[in-house]
Amino acid sequence: METAAVLREKVLLLQGALNGTLLGKPVVVERVLTCLLAGGHLLLEDMPGVGKTTLAFALSKAVKGSFVRIQFTSDLLPSDILGTRLYRRGVEAFEFLPGPIFANFVLADELNRAPPKTQSALLQAMNEGCVSVERETHPLPGPFMVIATQNPRGYHGTYPLPESQRDRFLMRVSIGYPDPGTEIRILTGSREQPLLEKIEPVLSPEQVLQVQALVRGITVPEPCLGYLSRLAEATRGHADVVIPVSPRGTISLMRAAQALAFLRGQDWVDLDLVKELAPAVLAHRLALRLFHQDSILEGAPGTWVERELLQRVPVE
Repeated sequence: METAAVLREKVLLLQGALNGTLLGKPVVVERVLTCLLAGGHLLLEDMPGVGKTTLAFALSKAVKGSFVRIQFTSDLLPSDILGTRLYRRGVEAFEFLPGPIFANFVLADELNRAPPKTQSALLQAMNEGCVSVERETHPLPGPFMVIATQNPRGYHGTYPLPESQRDRFLMRVSIGYPDPGTEIRILTGSREQPLLEKIEPVLSPEQVLQVQALVRGITVPEPCLGYLSRLAEATRGHADVVIPVSPRGTISLMRAAQALAFLRGQDWVDLDLVKELAPAVLAHRLALRLFHQDSILEGAPGTWVERELLQRVPVE
């Protein structure tokens, strides 16, 4: 087993490899790695063509993990994701045929184009790391990470993600468009060797599991635990909030802060890490009441978390 120092050096190499693939987006790369090290799942909400699929594939290649892309459509069935049981006449028995979800990294592309019944097929897998098909439970490989892409709300043919589905994602991140200088670098690179071909494996799936175990050992001081609790409590009594942050949300924010502390070489979590990650971890779990429209907003903007929670909830 590698030492913590060696593993962290390899994680930094992984970070460098991803920064060389998703040009000009170091904060996004850091969030993705934070999500991986915390053992969570990632929701990418953005316009088509900004590098979401490239990022997911680059991550799987750099950690030498299995990768699968599932295109979510309106006619996709749960069995198309999880797998099914078939009767084999030669052996006179049922055989389970695993679906594409049995991979280390699953890209759920355009997740909100599938109906809620199909979306819910991911719930047990994302929460427990296994799937149940006809009363039989099958473990998924470790590490297991779902990277889901979601079209912006209002796109034709999309369904809202159920609250239970959103709550399973550790973070919601937006990549955004590149700045002009970065776009020139992207155009120049596309004429040469594709960026994905330059990626070499720097971590193994087993080493990722070791790092995740180290992350869970990062110290979280009592003041941080109290602040996490006050953030969640503030959403439960807020007039704008219909669905507040659950205990799963506060645990997710703590795990993410532990992972970011490890990534930055800290042995403990401080309040700044919690405040930095709160918009990405908490906003998508909320449902806000829009008084002027008499409607519900599924998922809050990160700016709402910064304005209504981080600015108002005392750190002590």
